[in-house]
Amino acid sequence: MSVALIPHLQCREASKAAEFYQRAFGAEVNMMMPAPDGRLMHGELQIGDARLMLCDVFEECGDVPQAGAISPVTLHLQVDDCDALFQRALDAGCETVIPLEDMFWGDRYGVLSDPFGHRWSIASHVRDVSPEALQEAMQQFSQNNDKPGCA
Repeated sequence: MSVALIPHLQCREASKAAEFYQRAFGAEVNMMMPAPDGRLMHGELQIGDARLMLCDVFEECGDVPQAGAISPVTLHLQVDDCDALFQRALDAGCETVIPLEDMFWGDRYGVLSDPFGHRWSIASHVRDVSPEALQEAMQQFSQNNDKPGCA
């Protein structure tokens, strides 16, 4: 059985989101299918070897994202050079949620929010950490951090 997990985002002004993701993350457009009224019914982007689908909000179909709300889902990009992509996304208009830094689990990692209400984490692997060292580092991090789940 072959399975692909593909995020599918609802965005207000999804065509503008697609343009933004091209500038911020180097996305390439695979398909853009507008509805007769001009809203984006289905868009498909490629970021590296991953696909991302998006569409405009169709209020008549229900499940409408709340204006100004942040999605509870974070899209994660694992890349060779997180510093370059993080800066590219900032230059395109993303805002820093968690600045890039070397994390206890062995990645250089940071989180951004985009103008369409979605969060993106970006990471590069910088060192291997054994399971034992990872458990110890996580406990130390949790003890020394007033927001231990916000790494």
